[in-house]
Order: sequence, then C-alpha cells, then structure tokens
Amino acid sequence: MTSAAEPAQPRPAAAPTPGTPPPGTPTASYRLQLQPGFTLRDATAAVPYLAALGVSHLHLSPLLEAAPGSTHGYDTVDHGRISEQLGGEAALRELAAAAHPHGLRLIADVVPNHMAVPVPEQLNAPLWEVLRDGPDSPYARWFDIDWAAQPGPADAPGRGRVLLPLLGDRLGAVLDRLVVDGDVLRYHDHALPLRPGTEGLPLTELLARQWYRLAWWRLARTELNYRRFFTVNELIAVRVEEPEVFAATHAVLLRLHADGVLDGFRIDHPDGLADPRGYLRRLAEATGGAYTVVEKILTGDERLPADWPCAGTTGYDALRRIDGVLTDHAGACRLAGAYEAFVSGGPGHEPCQDPHPAVATARRGRAEMTGPHGELAAEVERLVRLAVRIGAAEPAYADHAPWQLRHSLQRLLTGYPAYRPYARPGEPVPEESAEQLRAALNGSADPTDRLVAALALGDLGRGPEKDEFCVRFAQTAAAVAAKGVEDTAFYRWNALPGLNEVGGDPARPGLHPAGFHDWCRYLERAWPHSMTALSTHDTKRSADARARLAVLAEQPEAWAAEAAAWSAAAGPGGDRDGDWLLWHTLVAAWPIDPDRLVAALLKAAREAKVHTSWTAPDARFEHALADRARAVYGHPGLLPRIEGRVHALAPYARSNTLSAALLHLTMPGVPDLYQGSEEPLYTLVDPDNRGVVDLGAFAVRLTDAAFPRPGDLAREKLHLTATALHLRRSRPLGPYRPLAAVDLSSDHLLAFARGDDVVTAVTRLPYGLERAGGWRDTVLELPAGGPWTDELTLRTYPAGVLPVAELLATYPVALLTRKGRA
Repeated sequence: MTSAAEPAQPRPAAAPTPGTPPPGTPTASYRLQLQPGFTLRDATAAVPYLAALGVSHLHLSPLLEAAPGSTHGYDTVDHGRISEQLGGEAALRELAAAAHPHGLRLIADVVPNHMAVPVPEQLNAPLWEVLRDGPDSPYARWFDIDWAAQPGPADAPGRGRVLLPLLGDRLGAVLDRLVVDGDVLRYHDHALPLRPGTEGLPLTELLARQWYRLAWWRLARTELNYRRFFTVNELIAVRVEEPEVFAATHAVLLRLHADGVLDGFRIDHPDGLADPRGYLRRLAEATGGAYTVVEKILTGDERLPADWPCAGTTGYDALRRIDGVLTDHAGACRLAGAYEAFVSGGPGHEPCQDPHPAVATARRGRAEMTGPHGELAAEVERLVRLAVRIGAAEPAYADHAPWQLRHSLQRLLTGYPAYRPYARPGEPVPEESAEQLRAALNGSADPTDRLVAALALGDLGRGPEKDEFCVRFAQTAAAVAAKGVEDTAFYRWNALPGLNEVGGDPARPGLHPAGFHDWCRYLERAWPHSMTALSTHDTKRSADARARLAVLAEQPEAWAAEAAAWSAAAGPGGDRDGDWLLWHTLVAAWPIDPDRLVAALLKAAREAKVHTSWTAPDARFEHALADRARAVYGHPGLLPRIEGRVHALAPYARSNTLSAALLHLTMPGVPDLYQGSEEPLYTLVDPDNRGVVDLGAFAVRLTDAAFPRPGDLAREKLHLTATALHLRRSRPLGPYRPLAAVDLSSDHLLAFARGDDVVTAVTRLPYGLERAGGWRDTVLELPAGGPWTDELTLRTYPAGVLPVAELLATYPVALLTRKGRA
C-alpha cells in the first residue's frame, strides 16, 4: 500500500450537475505537428482516419509563416499569411472543408509571445524596419526592446539601439567578413538593413551610425536589450499587450475564425505575456468566446487563475496526476536513494524527506540562471536598471546599490515557488501571488529584498517604471522557472527520469488514488473543459516510455542492481550519472537506434550544463559519452541483457500504458492525443518526438484493431483509444464519482463512474499486484441499473459485486457502460 505523496484537494460540497458543454467544446482533439514533411494537405488526407478514430477536433501546430524549414512553427516571421511551406491559406481552407462533413473542427496553436529573428533578417519585415529606422519606426512598439540599455548611434547617443549578438567572434576579429551590398550589410547568411544615408560611409563609421550594434554572440547573456523567448536569442518578444500589435498579429487567425475555418485556439506560453488575463479577454471578445486553452504550467498545488477567460490548460497538470497515481511512492523513494548511492558510490538512503535533493537541485538551477554570468543575467540587469531609476525619482526608495538590487532579485527569483506572480499595476494583489512572494522572501528583513518584493507586486503605487518593473519581474520569473528547473535541474537529478516532465515535481513522486479522485473532482468543478494530455511535442519522454520507467519504481533494488551490472559490463570510464540516464533511456525507448540514443543523451548533457553545454561544449566529454552509448550495440553480453530486461518489464508496462490511456480518455476534461500515441509510442525529447507520422498506416490498422491478438499491445491500445473516443462522441460523460474496490488488493484498482452509465476501472502498480498474489478476492461493486457491458471485450456483467479478477481477465482495464446506452 502506498502513501499519498501529494496533498488531496478539498472535496466539493456536492457533485456538479451535468451540463451541456459550450458550443465548440471538443470531445477530444488530436495534435498534428505540421512541417514541410507533413503539410496541411497531408492533414487533409488523414481526415477520414481521424474521424474514424473518434476525435472531434484536429489540433494544429502553429499555422503562420515561420522561418524557412521550420519543423515546429514557433518561429513566426509573418503574421499576415498562413505558412506557404505548409500549403498556405488555400490548403487550410481545403482541410476545413474536408473535415467539416466528418464532424471535425480545427484548433490552431497561437504564438503571441515572440517572433523569429530569422536568417536572412528581411524575412521578418517589422523587425527589418525597426533595425533600419530605430525607435522612430512605426514597428518599434511591436518589440520588447529596452532602448536605453545600449548607447545609440554616434549621431544620436541618447536614443539607444538594439544589440544583435550574431557574430561568431568579437567584432574586431570578423570585420573583414562584413560586406556592404547597396543598402544591406551582409555577414555570412545574415542580411541587415542600413540606416538611410549611411550606405557610403567607411565601415567603422557605418557601424557606429546604425540603430543596431553587431556583437559577439556570447555578449547576449549579459548585454542583450530585447526580451527573448526564455534564452533563445533568435526569438524576439512581441508586445502583444499593445492593442494595435494584437490586432496586426492576430488579424489572419481572427478572420479565419470568423469564416468558420478555425474553431478554437491553443495559446503558447502565456506566462511570457505582460498581461495574460488581458490578452485572453481581448481574444475572447474578438472571437465571441471561442474554445481556448493555455499552455500554463502549474507548479505544485498552484491553480489556474480563476479570472482567466479560457477553458483551462493544455494538460500538463493532468499528465502529472495520471503518472503520479500509476507510480509507487514508497518504491520511488527507495529508487531515489539507490540512484544517489549509484552516483556517489556511497551507502544508499531514502531521500524523500525535506530537504529533498531534487528541490535543492532546482534552486541551484534557478540561481545559476540569474547570477552575474547566468543565461538570464541580461533580464536581471533590466530589472536592476528599472529599480535604480525608481530610486533616483523617489528618495524613499533611493540608495539601494545596483549590486544589492541584483542580489535581491537573484534571491527572490531563485526562491519563487511557481512560474510567476500575476500582480497587475493598479489592482489588488492576488493572494496566491502574495503568498508566493512571501515564500521567496523566506522571512528576510533585508530592506532591498523587501523593496524588490514590493515592486514585484506593484505595492508601491503607480508610475511608468514601477508598472514596468511589476510586469518585467513576472516575465523574468517565468523564464527562470522554465530554464532553471525544466531545462537544467530536470537534466541533473535523474533518479526517476520519467517524473522530470514539464510541470513535474520529482520531489513528490506518486499519488494515492484518494488524491487523484480529489483532483479530478476539482477539475470537473473548476475547469470541466480543460485539455488533458499524456504526450506532447514538449514532453521529454512519451507516455509509453514513462509507463515502462514507472515499473522500475516498483522494483527499485532489483533495478539498481541491474544498472550497476550493466555499468560494470560496459567497463570503466563512464560518468556515473550519465550511465544511470543511459540505462533508463535504453529501457524507455527500446528498440532505439544508436543515433537517436546519442542525440538524446547529448541534449540531456548540454541542458544539464555540468560537464558540457550548448554555449561551451566539451568535445572530449561528448565524444566519450557518444562512444559509451554506441558501444552498447556491439557488446555481445550487454545487448541481449537489455533486450531481456525490456521483455521482462513488458507485462507491467502494458498495464501502465493501457491504464494511463483509459484514465486520460475518461477522466474530467478534454483529452488531447499526440500524433501517433493511439499506438505505443516510445519517443524522447525533441526533435525525436516531432517526426512525421504515417497516419495512412494507422488507418489500415484501425480496421481490424477490435480483434485482439495475444501480445499485440499496438492493437490493444488502438482498440481502447478508438472505443473510448467513440464513447465520448456518442454522449457527454456524466459527473465523476469514485468507486471503491474491497479486499486485500484493492489498492491496485482505481475505479470511478461517469454519471450513471459509464464506469472506468484500471490496474495500478501491476508488479506489486503480482507479488501480492494477484486480485484474489478483491471485488468491485458495479452501480445499480445494469447489466453492464465492457466495451473493450463486449462481456456483460450484472450490477452489484463483481470479482475484479473476472472483470480484468483479458485486459488490465475495463470500460463499462450500461447495456443499450453506449
């Protein structure tokens, strides 16, 4: 029996009354990653299959014109047209026309936070004009640029300019590679506009007269003066809070919505926006309240702000609960201890106590981002400059030295327990944001700490600098959380890699069924139409890869011994933490070819920034890592042992895979399926998980998926997915109600009813169940009003007490409906 590792949510006073979902609400969506290898026309060809699968909406990755060759679409260069690389607006309209007769509608991924700084730069016309004309450009308000942070051109030093950190070396070392070509300055493939009237000047003087400063790429970390998407210099932030910018950047999408081509929206990275709530209100007003979900990452017990006009999140909060309830809390803690012993070579212990090493690792990751040489040092410096100006204008806030302000900002951004606060200048501070700032202060009485916290919450009155500080602190906090935790710490503390997902909390592994039920009732009450997800284009490991890894938490000692044996067989020389991750990656993604394996391990090592990094790669370390990974495939004893281990895990991984899928498809919310995940999918971090999927082959297999074949997990998962999706399309699922199993193995069953005519039952912790002797006398009482039919096997059962061993004889899960109601 596991213990709850996560506080239960308050139970609602009464079950909600089932209601009709708002118009346009999906019953389920299917995410398609559009790219040059899978265009809108390919999506159109897949419409009959996706309709037959049972979804109601196609969830499309970003549609607007992106940088050439983009495989993801988040690097927009032109808001004025649908991507020609994807087929253009005509192809999008053809997709909608083909989808509508099949009952399918379209959801579009919207990227309001940033645009690309492309190569060549003229592909981004608004940015091109700003680089040419400086702060006088009508597009200067589009981009989040701190003009005062860089001295201006030689003839206008007080007006500022944009730092462009794109040179491969210091300026003096590459001057001979800068070429003036008419009114364009070229550097390799870069093309930059020349300020009118400067074309004929000598090169040195010409450079000094531009509205931009060309610089070595390494200066971005400390001197960049435009806000980015996290730490990506090639993505410049857009000020969508300005009404004219919103109108211009959303005109095409809003027109297509008004025309009935698009029906809903997924909003990328709302925490980067100056005012997420204001943005959502403007979008809701412009669309008449279209179905909209937000990629809001909820940390710990954080809740989506209740005043956001949207249907909910994109589902990482659901992913954490589904994975959690299928993870053995006690075993995960023992496995974490075994990991620390494996890495250190010392005695093992159970680290699931405070202070937890995963929490300490996350704090270090945050602190490194905001330090004087950190990847987000430039963003911190912008806040320091604002605070200094505030002090210069108001004596009450004066005499806080820049180094003190910098230290306080680092302290608060390191300790902030969520992504960001939602304080808005001129409004009362949300209590949750105030509590989070108090937690970050950690009782500090330091005057500078207190000043920075008050400015972050907008507690010191209004004014341009004060308002800007409040906004910028929140935006910076979000970047620190994403880069310091998910893109650093989650690659350093690898005890249970399957828990290191977006919005994850590896310090609290596992979730007791009671906590899962309470969270589902909260979701149903507060955000009944929120998306739920298991795999996305951003998950570090797909759901089925994590399902395998979850089994290891049920056998921690055996797995630790196996990992040690594999390292010994591989021979000396391996980094111990790298070895642990290597063995987990092989198990999670097996069968995996050497190139995929090495690519994932190299990305993990660079993100961890311990032995190597993207900005300071250690070729010797990376070659050793790659050689060790590739050597596995030629090792005569090791490779069969790995294959044997994956085979031994298969029955329990099967159970976790099918249980997670059925929970996802029948719990409260709107399930979003990632492309290809209707069958087992064992992918790793991007770009591994963003490849083209052959949906034509899936269509062929769907025709006979209902006929089971022993050991054919692909057929089983496809059958389960299609069955549950068609059930959702046939009628709304009713109120959520937990059902309790009774007897010795009851803790291994998770069951709930949806209304009075649907019951879900899934197996949890299957390895432990087997060791306990199976279901034995465990029973589940089916609600009155039967008989009940398991839609997966078509077996019928009377209402009342039912032996679980009988119910789950074929599959580890059951989807029951009252006869005649499906």
